[in-house]
Amino acid sequence: MSERPLAISQHGLIGDLRTCALVGTDGTIDWFCAPRFDSPSVFGSILDQDRGGSWQLTPTTAVTRTQQFYYPDTAVLITRFLTDDGVVEVHDFMPVISPDEPEHRQRLVRRISGVRGCLKLQMRLDARPDYARQSCTAQRSGDGVLVTGDGVRLGLSASTDLAIDESGENSIVTADFELSTGDTALFVLEMLGSGDEVTADSMDRTDALLDATTTFWREWIATSTYTGRWRETVHRSAITLKLLTHEPSGAIIAAPTTSLPAPIGGSRNWDYRYVWIRDAGFSLYALLRLGFVNEASEFTRWLSERMGQRDGDEDRRLGPLRVLYDIDGDLPEEQELPHLSGHRGSRPVRVGNAAAHQLQLDIYGEIIDSVYLFNKYGPGISHDAWCDVRRIVDWVAENWDCPDAGMWEVRDEPLPYTTSRLMCWVAIERAIRIARARGLPGDLVAWGAARDEIYDRIMTKSWNPDLQAFTRIEGGTDLDAGVLLMPMVKFLSPADPRFLSTLAAVEEHLVTDSLVFRYEPGTDGLDGREGTFSICSFWYVEALTRAGRLADAQLALEKMFTYANHVGLYAEQVSATGDQVGNFPQAFTHLALISAAMNLNRALDG
Repeated sequence: MSERPLAISQHGLIGDLRTCALVGTDGTIDWFCAPRFDSPSVFGSILDQDRGGSWQLTPTTAVTRTQQFYYPDTAVLITRFLTDDGVVEVHDFMPVISPDEPEHRQRLVRRISGVRGCLKLQMRLDARPDYARQSCTAQRSGDGVLVTGDGVRLGLSASTDLAIDESGENSIVTADFELSTGDTALFVLEMLGSGDEVTADSMDRTDALLDATTTFWREWIATSTYTGRWRETVHRSAITLKLLTHEPSGAIIAAPTTSLPAPIGGSRNWDYRYVWIRDAGFSLYALLRLGFVNEASEFTRWLSERMGQRDGDEDRRLGPLRVLYDIDGDLPEEQELPHLSGHRGSRPVRVGNAAAHQLQLDIYGEIIDSVYLFNKYGPGISHDAWCDVRRIVDWVAENWDCPDAGMWEVRDEPLPYTTSRLMCWVAIERAIRIARARGLPGDLVAWGAARDEIYDRIMTKSWNPDLQAFTRIEGGTDLDAGVLLMPMVKFLSPADPRFLSTLAAVEEHLVTDSLVFRYEPGTDGLDGREGTFSICSFWYVEALTRAGRLADAQLALEKMFTYANHVGLYAEQVSATGDQVGNFPQAFTHLALISAAMNLNRALDG
């Protein structure tokens, strides 16, 4: 194991549309939850290098250089080790045979190939279930080794001899082997049911699994309708978004990790392995624009279930929806894990998310906008879904002026955030559009009155004539990059003088070399200086595009591309030193990238 934990950016992502794993450039799988994204971790050394557990695979000799990249147009990851004695490649993937596999088997496959020379390698599997609160026992069974602990049952099969080290509190499986040019070694870790035995079936079929998985991904991305300038970058973001999709339910999670800090050493460590309603509109827009109608339909089905969901103790004050849900539509409770030291010492480590119990009014704009997009570009919403929309919009029309936590989920006193008002306007305005387009019933008079009142409120109370800009809160003096959404959601024309002067103010106070802070640093009361918010940087690109500043937009977009990691992935933020910080990879960032690239490409084409 390396002396210093790998940086967040030094990872690639693999997955099977049910969960994901992070693979470091040193050949270590240091984050893996099974069987779902929001399950407790099995490997978690990214949050505690000593206690978290990992699956290491590395040459025994000194490595002069590593390279990591994806098979083109797939989610199959290759890590190449270059040494003075030779070169080997590790091919990591989680098999996905076909869409909606009825008998899906969850496996981590590691295929090591000798490229040149002769190298000795080591494998070390240290499983620590339940966020490393439990230990594992390993024993020989069937065609390999059975690893069990706290309900976790793992089967490891290999083409090399496996050894079991029981000298510590946790059983560790190891292997030492040698590869020459053209040689191959295989390791398959399978999630087993209670009565399953360890078999070599998957190992015997590794080549077929690899072929089937690469074929699945290539056929999936081939259905994309995007053929613009940044095709490779947009498609990598699309594959990343697909990796964050829970196929059985249709849910799309925000990120596959928890508590990756922003900044390093700070306490802004949250669990993002859930579905944020806020992502809904952006997700539907990206999926539909790229031609992925099936994924859009499945996510809309999941959203419709949430809109129709009734809590037995529904809190009228928080409204008919919650900010976030787990994959099943339940509310995760937040807790801290004091036994874990955190990524590079960044405590606390949290699981669950208390933001689920906040009032964030902007979510209603995002979800109704997603319904509007699906109704416009997809097959259309059902009667039952429209009944749920009416109920939600009626509530928004009555409660839009309540102070809330805002779209940035500030854990402080509720305030009248401008973006919350803006997205309430979107919710009502889109519902009116749907009703008029389809001739659907709804209280259009009351909705129209509320929509107009919100518009006037923003234009008077959130406009600061001294700053010549819309502010973060009503009557405030601080700025918020969220107001860049105004022309994107059709609240203002991108040529409106008020928007153009707001854009200029954002550039002066929040933009640093094309990177954008979500609000002015130091105004949220939390410790540590956070980085620029990557989604806001892509919003900035789109705002420049809509304002007609195409050369500036293209330069800002190309600069943002340089901040991606080596395989094109983005975390939530970029630190002052240009490093990726926060949970990784972040769906919201990749969604904004897709939107910015597509709209700029269309504008450049005239």
